[in-house]
Amino acid sequence: MTIIYKFMCKIQKNEGTWDRVMRFLLAFIAFFWAYSMTGTWAIVLYVVAAIALITSLTGFCGLYKLLGINTLKKPTVPPINPPIPPTNM
Repeated sequence: MTIIYKFMCKIQKNEGTWDRVMRFLLAFIAFFWAYSMTGTWAIVLYVVAAIALITSLTGFCGLYKLLGINTLKKPTVPPINPPIPPTNM
């Protein structure tokens, strides 16, 4: 197994769909903005775009993990009704 596969199996997703879409859009905009620049700010934007892209694709944000934030909605499971005991007549 590769190192990346082992790492991906250990992390738990903590980003919801809306969060992941916004990060992907941020990465897209930052890449094109950085492409039109030169120098230090271009490098900073490329790094921000890469981080946003990686977190949007994996669904895991390390900063969210440190702060205890989770925007992923847990699937709702309907409650199980306990069986009704028979009545003695």
